Amino acid sequence: MHIDRRERNYVIFTIILITVFAGLVMVSGFAYGIQVPEPFMEVDPNTVATPPSPWGAPVDERVRELAPNKYEAYILAQTWTFLPNRITVPVGSTVTFYVTSKDVQHGFNVQQTNVNMMVVPGEVSTLTLTFDEPGEYTFVCNEYCGVGHQTMYGTVVVEP
Repeated sequence: MHIDRRERNYVIFTIILITVFAGLVMVSGFAYGIQVPEPFMEVDPNTVATPPSPWGAPVDERVRELAPNKYEAYILAQTWTFLPNRITVPVGSTVTFYVTSKDVQHGFNVQQTNVNMMVVPGEVSTLTLTFDEPGEYTFVCNEYCGVGHQTMYGTVVVEP
């Protein structure tokens, strides 16, 4: 069987390119700590905002300190706000975000970080981030969710 020289070179180039891309994905996943968000658990979107659900607790009780510099934040995305929309932690804190929606699909992106996940009604998305630099980190909805989408944001305040 004869393969044209140009076709053989094209196949070889394609295999090399696929190998390079696969290597880059592995490097970004392991060396840079990129996490892929996955559904943590399922919830009923009709009752998720009612006690005893952690998303039904008063807003000021949805950020919990588990140990020194270790926090969990239960954030409820709903048209067109995040509850709570302000989180305050000390510098060096590790925060695990548990985010769900009770109405439509939303996004959750903590700007200047690698936290970026889709928030689907009925599922809890989770990612963990350590805040090593003091400052204010804005989190926004990056999935269009309706006419008031531009008002859907909040802040993580990292205090020295």
